Amino acid sequence: MITTSTTLRWRPFRQHRVLQGCLLWYAVTWTVTAIHPRFPSDWLLENLLALAFVAALAATWKRFPLSDLSYLLITAFLTLHAIGAHYTYAEVPVGFWVKDWLGLARNHYDRAVHFSFGLLLAYPIREVFLRVARTRGFWAYYLPLDVTLAFSALYEIIEMAAAILVAPDLGDAYLGTQGDVWDAQKDMLAAGIGALLAMLLTALLSRRMPRPAYLSGKGGAAGVPPG
Repeated sequence: MITTSTTLRWRPFRQHRVLQGCLLWYAVTWTVTAIHPRFPSDWLLENLLALAFVAALAATWKRFPLSDLSYLLITAFLTLHAIGAHYTYAEVPVGFWVKDWLGLARNHYDRAVHFSFGLLLAYPIREVFLRVARTRGFWAYYLPLDVTLAFSALYEIIEMAAAILVAPDLGDAYLGTQGDVWDAQKDMLAAGIGALLAMLLTALLSRRMPRPAYLSGKGGAAGVPPG
């Protein structure tokens, strides 16, 4: 059974089939998308933060493991990101298919991934708040939305700085603005909408789930090492 933030239990890696599957899936996806990327320099820049994020998850897994659901959501987002990095977000084929199908003015794959950033990562962020800050009620849903928007804004700033300092020649290929002067703001809005939707769904579903032990004053989650 897939664990959630309320049913988390620690397992050795050799018994953690979900985590093994996530690592294998991402390793294969990353390897495939690393083969002949459209713009190698852009691909490298796009993957720096992603690999740092994966390294951080690996380094903290034993002491601070996340639930199966969080790992699955994170893997889904990293998969979408890897595909975008391979083609550059503005030139992902599926984005052109949707553009032609719906008669859109531009390739919206990048916007979909920003939306997915909020939709898929707000839950893992909430899980961290539940366990570290023991947030309850309104704050357990608002803070993940707030942090998602903060991370989205920070990413836009880092992206701008990287484009200027590291690869100014890539320009629009790296930023993916496609001529839209409001691209950064729309990306952040998409992430915020995704996070809001994720928290609304979590609020609706959490009423049917058991209260986590680490919020009820009965100690840490089952089998999770302290700290």
